[in-house]
Amino acid sequence: MGLVTGILTLPFAPVRGVGWVLDKVVRTAEDEYYDPTPVQEALVNLERALDEGQIDDEEFARQEEALLHRMEEIRAYQLRQGGQSPGL
Repeated sequence: MGLVTGILTLPFAPVRGVGWVLDKVVRTAEDEYYDPTPVQEALVNLERALDEGQIDDEEFARQEEALLHRMEEIRAYQLRQGGQSPGL
């Protein structure tokens, strides 16, 4: 950006700043939402609950299906973003 362009667009700096902040907030929220770690932990805890008799096979199957669907959603998002996280 040249000096003249910088001076002429100076009144729009606050708008660009807000846009930058919003972009960072959205990216951070997406990173947290599409993090596979909590889903993997939930699958481990679900298996443990089944082993300890806290839930029956039907409840296990229902919750496992939901968690695996969530994991597929995460993988699809990561592929759309151009890469996969290690361990997936």
